[in-house]
Amino acid sequence: MAILLITGGTRSGKSRRAEARAHAFPGRPVYIATAEALDTEMEERITRHRARRGNAWIEREAPLDLVEALTETDGGGARLVDCLTLWLSNLLHAGRSWLDEAALLTAALGRQQSPVILVTNEVGLGIVPDNALARVFRDAAGILNQNIATVADEVEFVVAGLPMKVK
Repeated sequence: MAILLITGGTRSGKSRRAEARAHAFPGRPVYIATAEALDTEMEERITRHRARRGNAWIEREAPLDLVEALTETDGGGARLVDCLTLWLSNLLHAGRSWLDEAALLTAALGRQQSPVILVTNEVGLGIVPDNALARVFRDAAGILNQNIATVADEVEFVVAGLPMKVK
């Protein structure tokens, strides 16, 4: 069993790296998608991601109930969660306690039998946001990433498509 966290900036190559890592484990990989197609642009992104991955994946949508999706898919191939920052955004918009959900996720990761690869965005390298909601999101993402990195066996930071091992 392995817990891998892959982080980096927007369009850094995180998802491609995570997909390659998932395929390196035995069994058919499971793609756990946290995105919701709430507009045309997001629908197009999801379509492009699906086309790139092809049919080799089992797909599971989990915009909010990530722990449930991990529990139900455990025992097979590697699971790729793409991505934690969209999941966090979904939790905030749904009015759910991201701190409670993050604690549940951290605990659930310790119980997994099959590998889990988690993709997340590093949002703390830019300027301080000019509004309260954006600052709450940035801070929450940083804390969530730290919590997951603590329990991860490996952490990679991807820049320009190149992974750097952090842990």
